Amino acid sequence: MAKSREKFEARKLRISGLSLMEIADKLEVSKGSVSVWCDDIKLSKKQIRRLHEKMVTGSYEGRMIGANMQKEKKIKKIRECSLKAKKDISTLNHRDLFIAGLGLYWGEGSKKSGVRFYNSDPEAIKFMMEWFREILKIKEDRFLMYININQIHKKRLKSVIEYWSEITGISVGQFRKPSLINVKNKKTYSNFSNHYGTLCIRISKSSTFLYQILEWIKAMNKPG
Repeated sequence: MAKSREKFEARKLRISGLSLMEIADKLEVSKGSVSVWCDDIKLSKKQIRRLHEKMVTGSYEGRMIGANMQKEKKIKKIRECSLKAKKDISTLNHRDLFIAGLGLYWGEGSKKSGVRFYNSDPEAIKFMMEWFREILKIKEDRFLMYININQIHKKRLKSVIEYWSEITGISVGQFRKPSLINVKNKKTYSNFSNHYGTLCIRISKSSTFLYQILEWIKAMNKPG
């Protein structure tokens, strides 16, 4: 296309309201050339508003593409870490379980009034249930379960109890009356129906077990 023809087409497209970059892409010329050819053309307020809206939309779409790329990269990394974790943990032995459980109880367990462990993470609860059963050899009928949850979930208590019953493998009958927290949330959460509060695993008549756990922790902290 001759330069004069390109200039004519560029000015025509600019008058119609296209951006300099849109014209350059359409005519396969540089943005600088288009800028020189169309320098004297004034766009209407409507055309300027349209270009601004298009720029904002394009910027948003660009950010979304970038965010999705980062998300995919994160998912890939997590998948790789998950495979490595399964390989590493497959060699977990009795002593590993013993030490890991002590560390978790040290951070989240009661240090008085018997053995009690508090957590809202189902994976942590599953791990400690295994620890209590395998390390302390706790019999099933000695487990007592207490749930702490906001009062706005009062109508969901049945499903909340059933959820923790499945996680722990403890019958619903061993769950005590949930403790409802009377605190108003300032915002509505999208995961409302997937919230199950905090579970307290309590072992009945467990003062001796607690003494032993605390001494194990001391011994771990000061070996020898």
